[in-house]
Amino acid sequence: MRGKISENGEREFEGLTGIPVCSRVKTGTKKNTLERKKTKRREESMKTGFIGLGIMGRPMAKNLLKAGVDLIVTDLNKEAVKDVVAAGAQEGTYEEIGKECGVVFIMVPSGDITKSILFGEGGVASFIKEGSIVCDMSSVTPVESKECYERLKEIGVGFVDAPVSGGETGGINGTLAIMAGGDQKDFDALKTYFDILGSSALLIGGPGSGSVTKLANQIIVNNTIAVVSEAFVMAAKAGADPVKVYEAIRGGLAGSAVLDSKIPMIVERNFKPGGPIRINHKDIKNVVNTAHAIDVPIPYTAQLYEILQTLKIHGHMEDDHGGIVQYFEKLADVEVKKVD
Repeated sequence: MRGKISENGEREFEGLTGIPVCSRVKTGTKKNTLERKKTKRREESMKTGFIGLGIMGRPMAKNLLKAGVDLIVTDLNKEAVKDVVAAGAQEGTYEEIGKECGVVFIMVPSGDITKSILFGEGGVASFIKEGSIVCDMSSVTPVESKECYERLKEIGVGFVDAPVSGGETGGINGTLAIMAGGDQKDFDALKTYFDILGSSALLIGGPGSGSVTKLANQIIVNNTIAVVSEAFVMAAKAGADPVKVYEAIRGGLAGSAVLDSKIPMIVERNFKPGGPIRINHKDIKNVVNTAHAIDVPIPYTAQLYEILQTLKIHGHMEDDHGGIVQYFEKLADVEVKKVD
């Protein structure tokens, strides 16, 4: 932990915990010197919790470990826990995470799971200390994020909803785009962590704003995959080489990160999930429900949800969301693949 004296005679500490109540202490008196020592001991003793070690959570936790963060982790998948513990983490219970951690990250599939982790019997909120911060990086609805914010605020705990974009590759490389909602002071306290996990982090607004932004992101990403799929199915059915079609259009206005990410996977018939259809199906359902609740018509995304529902029925939920192409391939009776 580093510190410096500011122009107004205060000592400013820069540390990974970033706990607001102990981020700044006056200097100049014996009492304040004792307080400084007490604060320093508290910051240095604080650990960081990470709950949820799936496709995204596991590499994110490992990146925090590589940066020197003292982690306590847990997940229902004990093989994932064992892997992250081997990388330097400590396994713990919700109680241990609540009592020992000044910052707690959550990265799980749904808002219901987040709320269960926090507020269920024996949940983290039963043990967490006043002044701590919970950061939910899961993709959930803004209503769920606001509920978590309000319930934690009642016990003096900060909450930031900070879902991410970038998929498994971004999680591994630490290049995620992080979109956050919550209070400025809590976002600032988490910024050091965000700099480890991503290439960008922006506070959009109050609680729920990060979750709204992620839903907007999912509308764009998943509809783009669907449109790209439709286009390449037409090209393949017409007899064009999809690889050459891709090379021809990627440098023009049709080029995009989605095109560059998904077409190489599709032509190789590689649907190993970086972002499984299961998660995107859930996200798009959240989009539909949220949009309907605020009277926003979403005709394209409503149709997309039915496409994902069809893929669910046909057993594609664990495919990468590039596998959306399989819906259009089935309609046209053709596969988008390399030409021998």
